[in-house]
Amino acid sequence: MRIFHYLFLLAFILPSLLASAQHGKVYDNLSLKSEILKSDRKFAVYLPPDYETSERSYPVLYLLHGSGDDQTGWVQFGEVLHIADKAILEGNATPMVIVMPDANTGRRGYFNDPKGDWNYEDFFFQELIPYVEKEFRIKNDKRYRAVSGLSMGGGGTFMYALHHPELFSSACPLSASTGPLNLEEAESWLTRRSERSYTKEQVNDYFQKYSAIQLINTMPVDQVKSVRWYIDCGDDDFLYEGNALVHIAMRQKEVAHEYRVRDGAHNWTYWRDSLPEVLKFVSMAFHQF
Repeated sequence: MRIFHYLFLLAFILPSLLASAQHGKVYDNLSLKSEILKSDRKFAVYLPPDYETSERSYPVLYLLHGSGDDQTGWVQFGEVLHIADKAILEGNATPMVIVMPDANTGRRGYFNDPKGDWNYEDFFFQELIPYVEKEFRIKNDKRYRAVSGLSMGGGGTFMYALHHPELFSSACPLSASTGPLNLEEAESWLTRRSERSYTKEQVNDYFQKYSAIQLINTMPVDQVKSVRWYIDCGDDDFLYEGNALVHIAMRQKEVAHEYRVRDGAHNWTYWRDSLPEVLKFVSMAFHQF
C-alpha cells in the first residue's frame, strides 16, 4: 500500500507543485512612506518564478504606467504576471524583479514641479529605488537596472534614463509622451496640467529638463549612447510625431537605438504586444555573453 501512496503523490501532488513553482507572484498594494512627497506611496512588484526558492539577487525593471492608471495598471490591463512568466519560462527573458510605482496619487506624473512643491522624480531616485533594493533581492548596479513605461510612463522612461544614464543599462519608452517641442508648448503643458501660473524661468527650466529632444540635442552624446534604447510607437498613435522626431534626433547624433513602428494605436492591445519584446531587450543587457 505504501508504494501506491507514493505513486499517488507523484501522479497528483508533484505536478501541481511543479506547476506552482513555474509561476511568479505579483503584489499590487505595497507602500512606503515618502518624506519628499509627505505621503504613503503605493507600488506593485512582480517576483519571478524562482524568487522564493533561491537566494540569489535579480536584475530589476522599473515599469511605469500611463496617465489615468496607477500601480495596478500593468498588473490588471498589461497582464504583466502572465507575460513575464511566459517570457522567462520560454527562455526569452531572464528572471527579473519588476517594480511598478504609482504616479497618479496626489498629483499625476513622474516629474518634479518647477515650483518645487511636488518632487516626484526626487522621490523615485532618492526613496523608491533605495527602498526596493533594500526590501527585495535586487542587484544595484547599472547593468542590472532598466526602465520602461507607456505614454506618460514612456515620457518618464525617456527623462529618467536621460537624467541618470549612469543608472540604467536599457530604456524602453512605449507610445511615449516625449515632452514639449518648444517653450510655448512647455508653458501650455504646465498650465493645462495644474492650472497654475509659472514664471518664464520656471517654464524654461521645465523645457530644458523635460523635453526629450532638447535633452538629446544638448547633453553630452556619450551619455545618451551609454543607454540601450528601444523605442516603440504605433502607426495610428496620436503621439507618433514626438517619437519620430526623437528617432531622427538620435540618428543625427549617431545614437544606436531600436525604433519600432507597428500596426496599432494608443491602447493596451498594443502595449501587451510590446511587453515581451521589452523583456527580451532588457535581458540582453542582464545576460552574460
